[in-house]
Amino acid sequence: MFNRVLNRLEEWIIAFLMAAATTVIFFAVAHRYLSGVPWIQDFTVKLNVSWAQELCIFMFVWMAKFGAAYGVRQGIHVGVDVLVRKLSDKPRQVMIVISLLAGALFTGIVGSLGANFVWHMAQTDQTSVDLEVPMWWVYLCVPLGSYLMCYRFLQVAYQFLKTGVLPHHDHGHVEGLEKVNPDDLLKGSRA
Repeated sequence: MFNRVLNRLEEWIIAFLMAAATTVIFFAVAHRYLSGVPWIQDFTVKLNVSWAQELCIFMFVWMAKFGAAYGVRQGIHVGVDVLVRKLSDKPRQVMIVISLLAGALFTGIVGSLGANFVWHMAQTDQTSVDLEVPMWWVYLCVPLGSYLMCYRFLQVAYQFLKTGVLPHHDHGHVEGLEKVNPDDLLKGSRA
């Protein structure tokens, strides 16, 4: 139950940030171009959208931190396993567990250092330039995303120890589409 809720929340945050960033960028670009159109420019010049670029940067940073955790869960996070794949079964399994635990340790350390940084940042009055939000809000993605990623590494390690299977993303699979036999497509085109 907890994992299902966490999975949905993680996916919702990423999707919301992508949609919001796209909307803000579209609005800023439309504003820029409409500011050169006679009659419309009188209205658009009054709108201050200097905050749009900064907001998009912040949203992309948050998206990257949560997206990395999502990548670990789905088995699509960047990894170099060329040598590990060459090993025989038992050494390969040991190396996979060591790699997953090293990833959990690293992200746990980054999360702890990030939490310490955010704590100290919250004691200051530093704000962002355009949005004028407290900077600790922006940096909060480091401990949250890193701890989530640490949890995902531990989750994958546990599942691997239990089942011997790593999450793997099939790049050819599209959610919601049925698999079609190529021969059936050829038969349909001839009819």
